Amino acid sequence: MVLMESDSELERGDEAPDFELPGADGDTYTLDDFADYEALLVVFTCNHCPYAEAKVDELNHLAGAYDDLAVVGVNPNDAEEYPDDSFERMRERVEDGEIEYTAYLRDESQAVARDYGAVCTPDPFLFANEGDAFRLAFHSRIDDAMNPDAEPERYEMREAVEALLAGEEIPVEETPSQGCSIKWRDE
Repeated sequence: MVLMESDSELERGDEAPDFELPGADGDTYTLDDFADYEALLVVFTCNHCPYAEAKVDELNHLAGAYDDLAVVGVNPNDAEEYPDDSFERMRERVEDGEIEYTAYLRDESQAVARDYGAVCTPDPFLFANEGDAFRLAFHSRIDDAMNPDAEPERYEMREAVEALLAGEEIPVEETPSQGCSIKWRDE
């Protein structure tokens, strides 16, 4: 396991890179499928990383608590090297109710992770729907528990989502997310 900190090229105000990815629910998704939401949280995540696993409950909470927020998990990991990250395993977790995100998508080519500049799992990007595009509002960790065994004291992404949906400035400093490195396939 290689511990990484998030370090994307995307900056506040940048447009969300588009994608077309298969979902664990059997549908295929693009950014346009989330156009009815005021905010979009794209989280690069996976099934096997303990850092990503520690955030599943909070991501499920975010997906259920805010009607105007779409929570989209994107799994880019090399499933040949990490079978627990396979599309089949993603489908099982959605069907079993373990994952309750708006959508859980498979980035088999890893192109979407590269477009976003994602480096670790979890790596969350919060976008505001500005009518013509989703624009990056906040690229930061989900909460202040930086160790999988730690209990969060501050739910920073929750605060950011609430401020964004209320049309207010996000009151949280951006802090790089931390987790396992994305498992890139050998080129």
